[in-house]
Amino acid sequence: MAKEQISDYEQQRQANIAERDALIKQLALDAASAAFQPKPVGRPAGRPATNGNKAHKKTVVKRVKEEVLPRRTSSRLAGLTADSEVAKRKAEDEYEAVQQAARVKRQRVSGNLDLTDIVVAGKGWDKSENYLVDVFSRGAKPYERTFGDSEVKETSDKELRALREKMSGLELYEGFEPNRIKITPERIYSLGFHPEPSKALIFAGDKLGNLGIFDASQTTNPAPKTEPIKAEDLDPEDPEFDDDDLPTPAITSFHLHTRTIAAFQFSPLNASHLYTASYDSSLRLLDLTKSTSTEVYGPSDSEADEPLSGIEVDPLSPHVLYFSRLDGFVGRHDTRAPASSATDVYQLSEKKIGGFSIHPQYPHFLATASLDRFMRVWDLRKMQGKGDARAPVCVGEHLSRLSVSHAAFNAVGQVATASYDDTVKIHSFEGMGGWKAGHTVEEAAMEPSATVRHNNQTGRWVTILRAQWQAQPSDSVQRFCIGNMNRFVDIYTAKGEQLAQLGGDGITAVPAVAQFHPTNDWVAGGTASGKLCLWM
Repeated sequence: MAKEQISDYEQQRQANIAERDALIKQLALDAASAAFQPKPVGRPAGRPATNGNKAHKKTVVKRVKEEVLPRRTSSRLAGLTADSEVAKRKAEDEYEAVQQAARVKRQRVSGNLDLTDIVVAGKGWDKSENYLVDVFSRGAKPYERTFGDSEVKETSDKELRALREKMSGLELYEGFEPNRIKITPERIYSLGFHPEPSKALIFAGDKLGNLGIFDASQTTNPAPKTEPIKAEDLDPEDPEFDDDDLPTPAITSFHLHTRTIAAFQFSPLNASHLYTASYDSSLRLLDLTKSTSTEVYGPSDSEADEPLSGIEVDPLSPHVLYFSRLDGFVGRHDTRAPASSATDVYQLSEKKIGGFSIHPQYPHFLATASLDRFMRVWDLRKMQGKGDARAPVCVGEHLSRLSVSHAAFNAVGQVATASYDDTVKIHSFEGMGGWKAGHTVEEAAMEPSATVRHNNQTGRWVTILRAQWQAQPSDSVQRFCIGNMNRFVDIYTAKGEQLAQLGGDGITAVPAVAQFHPTNDWVAGGTASGKLCLWM
């Protein structure tokens, strides 16, 4: 009888069974032999690997200790038969170890913890750069003084004490209460005194391009009283009380620009000439004698948006104006040159330049402060690059932890900056008159000679705080003023010594924009509501 023929399906099934049986036998042999294999021999301790190159000593990096969890092992490689008692005990032990580790992880930790030991991710913790220390003090604390009569009385240095008594003795202007002197309709961005020493004449520029002028020599009217009427002299609950009964100062206001007046400066040659810089991309000359306002600079394209953040008039050549832009450019404009060659523009930063100034005695030196955290000093006598890349040489720079808001030169060549790292820094540069063109300042010489801790966190609704020097102090002691978030104005020397903290009743907002009179010991402060504070 012929042998029965096997179908293709049956042949394939038998082949699969044979292949499976062979694989099972091979796995059993591998498991049995794995238990008897010797451990691999490692390299002897202390013997370095040789690769033909010299071994380089590596810097030891401190690593954060990681939590060690129970390590799982393979029962098959250990030669344990599945479902055996030994395998079951091993699985139970591993499960118990994992549960114990989880319980330890959830257990409450008692005692003190050092933040250095519990850093999870991000930059390593450095106590010397602990940015959290001052967080509690960054918020404004209205009317809370940090300097007062007690600090003045405790001053041991006679000259410093006399100066503190003098500056702390300045009194809030009594002609009108600060909340009645609304010098501009909107937030004040720029403020300054007319250089006339015989009377206080204050100018202020606001967010919408208005320029307000207040004459502090005016007297109040009505006159049955010998003293000016104040708010406390009137009873608000009186049926006949009317807010209009309070004295109102005479204020003159002009709408010079269509956008914010960021800065202005009087001409050193003619005190009736006031130059203004605006976010509307233009510089204008206000002639107080002729009662005219003339545009002296603007982009050739009338639709160009190049907001200006600052202006400086060359003290040696008053026809030359310097200006800064929010896009990182600084320009030089000659009012006497033909329009085609009157303006040179240099890119000095890739980010916003918030403020700049020129040296009063050597105007070829320029200091800038920008959003990229640098304060830089430039020498306009030496240029580098060609075409659009042409720019003055940077002779030195200093990097702060956060953005720098403003850089201001004083009469002796010191630069004061205010930064969002809550510091006011004073940089002292000696012998600038003897520097050759392109002179390089060493990194150590760019470090500040004095640093003052100061709350500069203005937020969105308060104008940025800037340190502003007194141009020509009568006693030759260099000093600057800066707004205080607690509704004061602080005054410091070039050594970082605080002289006064000016305040008073009726100040209902932060006098963020503060300025000295060029020669007299008068200080003005402007608020976000357009109000003026004046100390004389």
